[in-house]
Amino acid sequence: MTGRPTLRSRVRRVGREAAKFGTVGAVGTLVNFLVFNLCVHGFGLAVVRSGVIATVAAIGTNYLGNRHWTYRASDKDGQSRELGRFVFFSGIGLVIENGILALSHYGLGYTSTLADNIAKNIVGVGIASVFRFWAYRTWVFRRRPVREAVAAGSLPAERTPSPGEPPSGG
Repeated sequence: MTGRPTLRSRVRRVGREAAKFGTVGAVGTLVNFLVFNLCVHGFGLAVVRSGVIATVAAIGTNYLGNRHWTYRASDKDGQSRELGRFVFFSGIGLVIENGILALSHYGLGYTSTLADNIAKNIVGVGIASVFRFWAYRTWVFRRRPVREAVAAGSLPAERTPSPGEPPSGG
């Protein structure tokens, strides 16, 4: 046995990761939606300004959820670098999300409450979420190499068969 994960185990792992990321994202989307509508309708702020404020609030919520739940087993060395990367890629997501809102509201003239919410909270958040999932798992919350994770106690060490002993798991 090479010790490499099978395709099935990798797909399962990515599926669990995506489900956790999606759950954290759903909470962040709720925060985003509530803050956006409070800023626009409660405080009378401009839609893009409200969108940026709402996205920043969601970014904070999402960082806490992803760091402490979705990617809790990832490498914790260099957390300031991790936070910097998180903010950088979240900022790109912010531009995607609110750029779509600005295009819809100011460029295409769709200015109703429903149109603004669809542009920002469905289309914008949807596209930005796909980007963020890729960026976070690739650049921000990097997995430890298996050898380091076993040494740190994050993963159980697999028993190596003695010479002449058949490998288990067959």
